[in-house]
Amino acid sequence: MRRCLLVLAFVFCATLAARAQVTLGVERLLGDAIDLVEGKRVGLITNPAGVDSKLVPTVDRLARDPRVKLVRLFGPEHGIRGDAPAGDAVQDAVDPVTTLPVTSLYGKTRRPPREALAGLDVLVIDLQDVGSRTYTYVSTVGEALRAAAEIDLPVVVLDRPNPLGGLRFEGPVIEEEFQSFIGWGSVPVTHGLTIGEVARLWRDTEKLDVELTVVAMKGWKRAMTWHDTGLTWVPTSPHIPRTLQAELYVCTGMLGGILANVSDGVGSPLPFELVGAEFVDGPRFAAELQKRRLPGLRVRAHAWQPFYGKLQKKQLHGVQLLLDDPRALEPVHTAVELLTTLQALWGDELEFEDATTVAKHWGNARFLELVRAGKSTREIEASWRTELAEFAKRRDAALIYRD
Repeated sequence: MRRCLLVLAFVFCATLAARAQVTLGVERLLGDAIDLVEGKRVGLITNPAGVDSKLVPTVDRLARDPRVKLVRLFGPEHGIRGDAPAGDAVQDAVDPVTTLPVTSLYGKTRRPPREALAGLDVLVIDLQDVGSRTYTYVSTVGEALRAAAEIDLPVVVLDRPNPLGGLRFEGPVIEEEFQSFIGWGSVPVTHGLTIGEVARLWRDTEKLDVELTVVAMKGWKRAMTWHDTGLTWVPTSPHIPRTLQAELYVCTGMLGGILANVSDGVGSPLPFELVGAEFVDGPRFAAELQKRRLPGLRVRAHAWQPFYGKLQKKQLHGVQLLLDDPRALEPVHTAVELLTTLQALWGDELEFEDATTVAKHWGNARFLELVRAGKSTREIEASWRTELAEFAKRRDAALIYRD
């Protein structure tokens, strides 16, 4: 018995040792990089997912630290404390915990106003991204860098892991005419960068004359998914409550955003885990997808009624995505496979949003044309291969972590 216990203890300790522990940018800032903010008047862009490894919010840590003069907060989509629903305007306010003024970056303006930046010595950004250009936090970073460049204000970005890892990037690079707050710069749908690397990419590709410092993580490697970091996931927005939603956000959200009569699970207990519609035959959809062998995923037929939002209380049929291997997952490829399957089986039933909306999500006008023409996933992916290779060169210059 004692020998069995020793073996079990050894296995348990080996498992813990194998599970990497990542030191976040905020922890390094308040440790060996404190000179970046010590004694300075600091503005902070963050949200509830901006926490340290013990789940203490960055805003609270900076507010309580006597070495830091935190004087103003900036609220991105969903707000500093996460109390604004998706897409809702965030209001200027006073933070109830710190009593500091909060300037909205998701209301009448998306760029930090010059008057709100006046008097700051440094602007600090601590935002947890999900690895997709349609998630607005990377756009907030771009707007913040542009505003800081206009008044020569230094910017410090506290780095965080990309939950999808740092190796894979997929999809068409968005064309300039379709850039928006869900496609701020010339990047594909997924970028395979940390938030700090995104900031470096924006600075370089947008030619922003800004003093940018990224406080890098310790222990993070490009091959890591969130499950390898040893960190606890904190909801980045109301519909990303768990790591699973961050991983599947692109897989299904890239359909939900462009199809008026297809649900991506938002409004149900399984946001971004589902794809379906009133006209879909769930078992048939599941059977066809099983033939396509989606990397890292299994599918099962599922029926549901959204409690709110698009298609509220409608009886929907479709599939649930079951993630078995986050490392193997190919989010954009999965989205295209789902869409081409729907097009092949129920193309006459699909109601696409207007062409501009589709292009803002997918980056160009030809994507919708290819889908409507019944092109295969392989043919659609081939249409962006050249531009993706060109992006890879720009991306490489922004990398901080090389192993």
